[in-house]
Amino acid sequence: MVTLKSRAEIEEMRKAGRIVAAFHQAVSDLIVPGVTTLDIESFALRFLREKGAKAYTIGYNGYPFATCASVNDVIAHGFPNSRPLEEGDIVTIDIVAEADGWIGDSAWSYAVGEVSEEARKLMRVTKECLELGIERAIVGNRIGDVMHAVQSHAEQHGFSVVRDLLGHGVGREMHEEPNYPHVGRPGRGFRLKEGMVMTIEPMINAGTAVMTVDADGWTARTADGSLSAQYEHTIAITADGPIILTTM
Repeated sequence: MVTLKSRAEIEEMRKAGRIVAAFHQAVSDLIVPGVTTLDIESFALRFLREKGAKAYTIGYNGYPFATCASVNDVIAHGFPNSRPLEEGDIVTIDIVAEADGWIGDSAWSYAVGEVSEEARKLMRVTKECLELGIERAIVGNRIGDVMHAVQSHAEQHGFSVVRDLLGHGVGREMHEEPNYPHVGRPGRGFRLKEGMVMTIEPMINAGTAVMTVDADGWTARTADGSLSAQYEHTIAITADGPIILTTM
């Protein structure tokens, strides 16, 4: 069942969202060649503690970390590790904060030093996919209208959209109804209603949309070893248009 949020509840959710946004702003300066994703994990734990927030993902279905750190061909749910990031890598850092009982969820892809032209294009197009999806997340539209904008933009640039990992509602829990892929046809799917709070989080691959999962049961990779990027915001659907909660 979809839980619609009141205006007051949406305002309450801004705290967690702003903490996540502030984390991404701060961590961007740390992502340079030689840093490890475990270093980023340690920074995230300190940052959330200082902000009075909880790392929601620790223990979620057995996940052991506060962040997901997905490097190069890893689409999502990568475990932080001790391998130093190298010049030319791209890394997606996903973090979920809980503050005052509400959730903020956002992922961002980062270039490590100078990256290839393909990587720069992939990151740019993926961010544009997020922005186009948000523009169409208005009361009365259907989810297919939103995700058609995402899918068509990615495919026009020769990229593919991951189907097997879904966007979701957000509220007191990280994963609430509804759930939906980032592909769609105009006029199809559920209708957006005032009070919905949800993620738009396209995962865009340079090659195939097909993914595999490592033996750890979490790490999702492109099946052909191609690069993957992701940008994610938590947004609220309101009569005045979409509100991005995971921004400053």
